[in-house]
Formats: sequence, structure tokens, C-alpha cells
Amino acid sequence: MSELPPDLPRLRTVVTYLRGELSRAERALNTAEEREALAARRRPPAEPPAWLIERGIGAGRLPVRVHLGGCWDSQKRCAPIGTDQARRALAEGIPACPHCRPDTALGMPE
Repeated sequence: MSELPPDLPRLRTVVTYLRGELSRAERALNTAEEREALAARRRPPAEPPAWLIERGIGAGRLPVRVHLGGCWDSQKRCAPIGTDQARRALAEGIPACPHCRPDTALGMPE
């Protein structure tokens, strides 16, 4: 920024001007944030993944269950996986969720 004027009247003028500009900038920011929030509310929710793997707690975080993507019993410790990975996990003995039954959805025997 350039040198500010040394005298009091001109400094007051600069401060008054900058306060007005700051106020306009804040209003524009609020309007843009409201517009963005409205657009986010209008967007449809993201489609859940088809399959989830739930991991345990701890250092190793081993897989503990396989879920369908929209299962109500899936936790925050779940990560999306592909169909082949779900089949492989079930075939390797990782239990299927007893609520959403991904093994049945995949046509795998119990």
C-alpha cells in the first residue's frame, strides 16, 4: 500500500473509506456464503457405496465385518470397498453383518 497521509483529517477520511469498503466486502462475503449453503442444501445426498468393510479398534485395525453400503449398523470405522473385495473378504472368513446380509446380496452361501 502507498504512504498514508500524515495529517489527521486525511487519515480520518482514509479510515472512514476503508471501514465502508470492509463493510461492503463483509456483506458480499455473507451473501456468497449464504448462496453456497443454499446450493449445498439443494444438492442431492451422495449415493452410498455399494459395500463397506468395518475395521476394528487398535493398532492393526483388522477387518471385523462386511456391510451393504446403506446399512444402518455401519460405523465410522467403515471404508468403501468394491464388489470383488467384498466377496474376497467374506470368502476369507470376515463375518457378514447380520442386519444387512451382504453375503446374501452377493449370492454367497453362508
